[in-house]
Amino acid sequence: MLLTVDVGNSHTVSGVFYGQNLIHQWRLKSDRDKTADELAIRYHSLFQMDGIQKEDITAFIVSSVVPTLETSWLNFAEKYLTGCTPPPMAVSHKTDTGIIIRTESPAEVGADRIVNAVAAWDYFKTALIAIDFGTAITFDCVSNKGEYLGGTIHPGIGISLDALAGKTAKLPRIDLNRKPVPVIGTNTVDAISSGMLHGFGGMIDRMSSLLLKEMEQEGEEINIIATGGMAEMIAPYCSAITTIDPLLTLTGLRLIHELRSSLTPDRPTPYP
Repeated sequence: MLLTVDVGNSHTVSGVFYGQNLIHQWRLKSDRDKTADELAIRYHSLFQMDGIQKEDITAFIVSSVVPTLETSWLNFAEKYLTGCTPPPMAVSHKTDTGIIIRTESPAEVGADRIVNAVAAWDYFKTALIAIDFGTAITFDCVSNKGEYLGGTIHPGIGISLDALAGKTAKLPRIDLNRKPVPVIGTNTVDAISSGMLHGFGGMIDRMSSLLLKEMEQEGEEINIIATGGMAEMIAPYCSAITTIDPLLTLTGLRLIHELRSSLTPDRPTPYP
């Protein structure tokens, strides 16, 4: 079995694959002070609840935007998942992913963005934009040759809500819900909800249009795939998103591991 871990600034999403099938998934808060031993205690409990023995995990891959946690996760895997073949790995700009990074400074490209590009390219095999609704909202552009071109980074919805409440005297920190929100808010909560949902939806459409123009894909049909915790909530407020895949990042990690292990994508066998 393959353990995949996507470490974000706010949450860590991990999943266990048996072949190409995701059979277990967990979402936990990212605690930057967690040590390898503390991760082992947490995951020992999760493994027990789902009937997994640590010996069942024979491969491990992590993408992390938090350097200290990347180190902790690799130490955890090396110390406690001793049956991993090949050895545990962390994705970086140096990783052979099948995607060529055509940016000014490849070292600055976050591992999560690389992984999303890999999964989205495998999904469509044509020019695309991948949008990840995390602590930050990222747009990542891939050419019709499978080249990572770069993208944009924006404050996420959660930190925008936090800033609005933290930097004003009377505006509350609200929880967005999935009910339709009118543009004209008739109370404070609805006004904030409108600003967030319609505002971010408008930003998605505007940025997608500008990116398509620079990619010379303007006027052509192009796939725009979204992932992340808020993707399904924002999608009804924009028209650009064509596909939503909550598992995009974990799938990208699996694909990178398969490439590394010289497994073909259509080989539905468990990991050695």
